[in-house]
Amino acid sequence: MTIVKLGYVAMSVTVANASPSKTMTFKQFQTLADREAAIEKLERIAIENLENCLRLLKHNVGNNIRFFRFSSKLIPLANHEELADWNYIQPLKSKLKEIGEFLKAHPIRVDFHPDHFVLLNSTKKDIMNQSIKTLAMHRALLKGMGIDPTHRCVLHVGGAYNDKEQALEQFIHNWSLLPQPLQEMIMLENDDTTFHIQDTLYLCEKLNIPLVFDYHHHIANHDNENWEEEWERIVSTWSHSPLPIKMHISSPKDDKMFRAHSDYIDPDMFMDFLNKIKGSVPEIDCMIEAKMKDHALFQLVKDIKKYPNVEMLDGASFSIV
Repeated sequence: MTIVKLGYVAMSVTVANASPSKTMTFKQFQTLADREAAIEKLERIAIENLENCLRLLKHNVGNNIRFFRFSSKLIPLANHEELADWNYIQPLKSKLKEIGEFLKAHPIRVDFHPDHFVLLNSTKKDIMNQSIKTLAMHRALLKGMGIDPTHRCVLHVGGAYNDKEQALEQFIHNWSLLPQPLQEMIMLENDDTTFHIQDTLYLCEKLNIPLVFDYHHHIANHDNENWEEEWERIVSTWSHSPLPIKMHISSPKDDKMFRAHSDYIDPDMFMDFLNKIKGSVPEIDCMIEAKMKDHALFQLVKDIKKYPNVEMLDGASFSIV
C-alpha cells in the first residue's frame, strides 16, 4: 500500500481574485517620480500577494489539500539590480509570520519552483550570481514563515550549451560555489528536452540531491530509458530528506503539443504510474501541473474514485493497493 497526496501549483481557478503573483514592471516603477512611494507600492503588492497566499492555504485546508506550491513571483522586482538597496523582507515580516503560524496549525507541505532563469550550470558569472540571489530570496521567504528550507526548491539542471556532458560537469563545479544553506534547499527534476532521468540521477547521486520525477517529462524525453528500472535509485535520493518522495504529474496537451500541459490530468496515465510504484514507498506527494490548477485536482479525485484499488482517505489523499 502507498499513500498518495495530491497538490497543485500556486493559483486557484475556483477562488476568485486571489492571485499571489500580482506584479509591477520596472518600466512602471520608473514612471513614478517619487522612488520611496514606488517602493511602498511594490511592498503593498507583495503584501497583497501574501494575503492571497493565505486565502489559498485556507481554501486548501477546507478541501483537505496538504500539498501546495507557492508562486515564485510573490515579491515583484525583488532581485532587480536597480533595487539592490531595498530590504524587501522587512515590511513583509508580520504577513510571513501569519502564514507560518497558519501552516503550523494546519500542516501543509509547501515548496517553490523558481523560474527558468535560475541556472546553476551557467558559465556566466552574472547569471550565476543572479541565480544565487533568487535562491536566497526564496530561502528568506521560507525562513520568514518559520519553515525548514530543506528540499523546498525544485530546479531543472539547466542548459546544455551545445555540450551536455560538459554542462553536467559545470553544474558540479558551480555547486561548490553555492552556499550550503542554499544547497540544502535544492531538488532536481528531469526535464522534457535535455536532461533525462539518468543525467539527473548522475548529479543527484553525486551531490546528494533528491530527484523529483516528472512522469510527463520522462515520456517526452527518455533516450530509451525505462523509468521503472531507475525507480529504486530515484527513491534512494530521498533517503536523507525529512520529506516524503515527490513527483510531478501532468498530461500532454495533444499529440502536436506533446510537451505542453493539458488543462486536466489523464487518470489512466496517472494510475498506470501509481500501479507500478505502489508498495515501493509508504507515501508519495504528487504535484499536479495542469492549466486548471485546483479544479484539475478536484476532477482527478472524481476520476480516480472509479478505480477498484483506490481508497480515498480525504478530499485530496488516497491509498492505493
